Amino acid sequence: MAFDLDRFALSSEPVKMDDLDFSAFEREPLDAATLRSLRYMCDVEYHTSCFLRDLLVTPSHREEEAGGFMTMWNREEFWHGEALSAVLSRHGINVDYDEIKAKRVKLGWMGALGPMKQAVLSNLAGTDFVAVHMVWGAANELSAVAAYRRLAALTEHPVLTPLLQRIAQQETRHVAFYTTQGRERLEASTNAQRVVRLVMSKVWKPVGSGMMDESEVLHVMSHLFGGEGAELDKLDKCVQKLPGLDGLTIFRNAFARLGVPA
Repeated sequence: MAFDLDRFALSSEPVKMDDLDFSAFEREPLDAATLRSLRYMCDVEYHTSCFLRDLLVTPSHREEEAGGFMTMWNREEFWHGEALSAVLSRHGINVDYDEIKAKRVKLGWMGALGPMKQAVLSNLAGTDFVAVHMVWGAANELSAVAAYRRLAALTEHPVLTPLLQRIAQQETRHVAFYTTQGRERLEASTNAQRVVRLVMSKVWKPVGSGMMDESEVLHVMSHLFGGEGAELDKLDKCVQKLPGLDGLTIFRNAFARLGVPA
């Protein structure tokens, strides 16, 4: 079934929060491990604009549907960051732009070198890069949905749980776009299948890797998915349904490399 981009754009809006009583966090504050994971998720959501910047110099921006989707995707991810920031602020953890900017400078994301390198490498790959982008995006969004749902279930908090469930629901639309686009491109090209399979098996890492300290990546993945091998298998099976990607275990492999017990 085709992804309806026009419908997605018309229905895109900030995650609903005005019916949630945030004062509940004063009565039922979140534990340190949960706050640490939320801060990680918040940073990842806010940094989506940097990922978008780099993608706009790749062949993906010449694809009408991909370009249109990325604009709306960036907005929704920003709104998710705002929602998580609101929760963190209730616990005395303030996420301001200066701090976000400082992290971007530390990572070297504020200069032109990153986009230039991305442009050269992706354009060398040509149209196959778009297939990689779509499948990579699908894997990232699948894991985001699973992470939000998992944290919602772990906390069973009267405010955080419904908020995370709402964010997860919006993320499922991102999954739908990426998987639809990825499937179309993989069906059209056996070479794209080979390239995507190689990149995903050798390069893909959990969302936030390379941006967050490895200790933070390990904490979040252990907190949410430690001992949840069945959940990792479920995510891998979603990727394996795409043409030419049968047998891939990118989630199992990535977590094994991190040392997270499944």
